[in-house]
Amino acid sequence: MYFCTMETNRQKKIAGVLQKDIADVIQLALREAGVKGILVSVTKVSVTTDLSIAKVYMSVFPHNEGERVLKEVNAVKSQIKHQVAQKTKNQLRRMPELSYFIDDSLEYISTIEKAVKGEENPISNPELLEKRKKK
Repeated sequence: MYFCTMETNRQKKIAGVLQKDIADVIQLALREAGVKGILVSVTKVSVTTDLSIAKVYMSVFPHNEGERVLKEVNAVKSQIKHQVAQKTKNQLRRMPELSYFIDDSLEYISTIEKAVKGEENPISNPELLEKRKKK
């Protein structure tokens, strides 16, 4: 069970199917729960070569709600897996185990854009830089 850098066509197809169906299930759950003002999208799904594990990357807007949404998604992980399995039962024999992660690439790109435009320059204001973690 490892994630290889070169994905096979089968892995790509399964990842695409899972990405669409997981996004549908999560968005439906948010609508039914009456959550307003939070947008969740599934940006990427990576599947292991043996198709037993899938890493699901979600983008959350506003980004400060990301940890809360991730916690809630992990709390109902089994229900999401069941609903996705029902949608994909004709395409997959076995449903992979789903692991959820927050994709913060949009926030990272925004930070870089602000630095390039000079709005938040880390050279003139070192407080903007993240503190290095000691090992």
